Amino acid sequence: MFAQAASARNGAQSAADAAALAAAQEARDELLLDLGDAIGAGDDWFDWLDLPPGVDLPADGATAAAQELAAQNDATVQGGAQSTVVDGYPAFRVDIRTNYTVGDSIIPGTEDMQAKAHATAVIQPRCAFDTDADPGSPLVLNCDGEPVNIDPTDFDPDDLPDASVMFSVHLAE
Repeated sequence: MFAQAASARNGAQSAADAAALAAAQEARDELLLDLGDAIGAGDDWFDWLDLPPGVDLPADGATAAAQELAAQNDATVQGGAQSTVVDGYPAFRVDIRTNYTVGDSIIPGTEDMQAKAHATAVIQPRCAFDTDADPGSPLVLNCDGEPVNIDPTDFDPDDLPDASVMFSVHLAE
């Protein structure tokens, strides 16, 4: 009977972890699109690589991705994917509640309760670059040992690598 409560809690935590990772991965993919737009427009695009605190992360797609993964784990996102900052990096916190109950338990009154959990996933830049470089000139980024060439004067967004090359996503809690 106690195992049922523990199982519900573990299921809830797994759903929260998956939902938070999905939210951050969706935001990371959208960040790469925004980076491509900034380079193509000739804007100062270095901030998109650095992800300074307060960078405006797109939350709509992140919430939808979190809801989808939570549903696949028989849970519901509570309040959407919440943008936050962890150790100076942008992140998303997701709170979930299971769609199923704890069931019969040795603890009276818990049989109709649903398990709740939360998780936070962080987006971190992987690329090092010379911050004194001219954002209008060609530049080679070192993304965890993988070179990424960006030439703003002859830029094609399709030349950018997968978002996972430029930004990592991991659980914070």
